[in-house]
Amino acid sequence: MKGLIEQFLKFGVVGAIAFLIDYGVLMLLSQGFGWDAVLSASISFIVSVIFNYVASMRFVFTRRDDLSRRREFIIFVVLSVVGLVINEIIMAAGVAVLGDSALMVTITKLVATAIVMVWNFVSRKKWLDAGDSAE
Repeated sequence: MKGLIEQFLKFGVVGAIAFLIDYGVLMLLSQGFGWDAVLSASISFIVSVIFNYVASMRFVFTRRDDLSRRREFIIFVVLSVVGLVINEIIMAAGVAVLGDSALMVTITKLVATAIVMVWNFVSRKKWLDAGDSAE
């Protein structure tokens, strides 16, 4: 249990940094450049996924010996695409209901991030982590 808590805390740190990247790009594109908030969220999410893959597979999860780096990355991307779909549905619904001001986009993004975070940890733990067997 202690190992799982430590792993989740590491995941939280990586996730927090990925969120700052995601949020920063989202705000730059949607508020700074005036782009559509949902399109901006897609772009920012993709940028953060690249960081998240590198950091997660290096610091959070233990590589599985039965997965090549290529297959590992493909699984990571597929799981991230599911997260992106969840993110986009929440962003679209939130912007439609709350509006696209900076405050409302922020609130919507926080909700989306919390939900996608749970999906990311559970799915990556299940399909990418070697767990205790690699120690």
